Amino acid sequence: MDRRQFLTAALAGGAAASFVPLDEPAQAAGIKTAAKIVIIGAGAGGTALANRLVRRLDGAEITLIDPRREHLYQPGLTLVATGLKPANYVVSRTADWLPDGVTWLPERVASVDPVARTVSTDSGETLLYDFLVVAPGLVLDHDAIEGFSLDMVGENGIGALYAGPDYAARTWQAAGRFTEEGGTGIFTRPATEMKCAGAPLKHTFLIDDIARRAGNAGKVNMVYAAPQSSLFGVPIVAEKVRMLFEDRGVDTMMNRTLTAIDAGAKRATFATANGTEDIEYDYIHVIPPQRAPDFVVQSSLAWADKWTDQGWVECDMQTLRHLRYSEIFALGDVAGVPKGKTAASVKWQVPVVEDHLVSAIQGSEGTATYDGYTSCPMITRIGRAMLVEFDYNDNLVPSFPGLIAPLEELWISWLMKEVALKATYNAMLRGRA
Repeated sequence: MDRRQFLTAALAGGAAASFVPLDEPAQAAGIKTAAKIVIIGAGAGGTALANRLVRRLDGAEITLIDPRREHLYQPGLTLVATGLKPANYVVSRTADWLPDGVTWLPERVASVDPVARTVSTDSGETLLYDFLVVAPGLVLDHDAIEGFSLDMVGENGIGALYAGPDYAARTWQAAGRFTEEGGTGIFTRPATEMKCAGAPLKHTFLIDDIARRAGNAGKVNMVYAAPQSSLFGVPIVAEKVRMLFEDRGVDTMMNRTLTAIDAGAKRATFATANGTEDIEYDYIHVIPPQRAPDFVVQSSLAWADKWTDQGWVECDMQTLRHLRYSEIFALGDVAGVPKGKTAASVKWQVPVVEDHLVSAIQGSEGTATYDGYTSCPMITRIGRAMLVEFDYNDNLVPSFPGLIAPLEELWISWLMKEVALKATYNAMLRGRA
């Protein structure tokens, strides 16, 4: 299934997207092998890959390691944090997505030894592998924000939707009060790489729209604060966002990094080029720095000369194969590539890893490549979104040229985000999209 077919299935909406045709590999299923394959992480990437490998391989010993009993549909957190969906909208059981033929080890990984080809867990269990796929997601480093803790979310005007469904719901408690009572709202993003870089923009747009719909546009002062000098990593998209912010009266504070919060005083401290700056707020949305899990940082898996403060896995940007350990692949948020920390990216990364891993089992070289495809249904108001798709080179790569303009606020793009993509995401988890 190509990208256009994938999104067409999404546009079909509802449960129908769960029944999109199998993206069958060119080679028939049932390749006989005794290979030991360990997948770290039961998120979107690890689960989708496990389902696909089970159909490709006959006799492989596939183990998936992840302590999380619940699977989170993370693209839905922005909807929960604005009261558009309940918290349980994004929650399902991890076990419900795992296929027969995969052993799930519900533990936390303590260490990886890529020389000995072993993975050790917190309980002391050690697993040998022939192939390893590192897909544990990333760590939200909330402790990096001085004075902030997750128990503050929902109170004193503090939101943090990234932390999970309960925190997203509590974020709406604080944000909802802000849209009614007014004041200054500060919407932040971190200096590090982050999952779904469009999410802080979506939250800003939606809270502004909700305040307007309540007749309170004149009561709110919307401020978007970011460490970067640009509003988005793709220049043409950044310019479009700038224009929308200008049209809607959203102020910006660029080149400012949130470093501390005084919740009692409702005051945020930002690092600037010249020192620090304190800003008072009535509502603040906190997105903390993000980094790889400790077992990656503390191993030799991470880049030694890139993202050294974040620890992303060193890998080839097109094949996602580790540059020093050919039997290791990175997938999803933890992959040290210039783009690709979205669920849509994972959908296009998984077949690439599958192709190269299965080819290696057969003693050949894979041919599939990942071009950095990233999709962001950029919600700009309730009922409207821009379907922004781009690659490593910041080229816009629309799936529906001439039909869906990528920089236009369209109802159909909103429909894909709000209604259809969850069903298609679920099909992806099953390895069927």
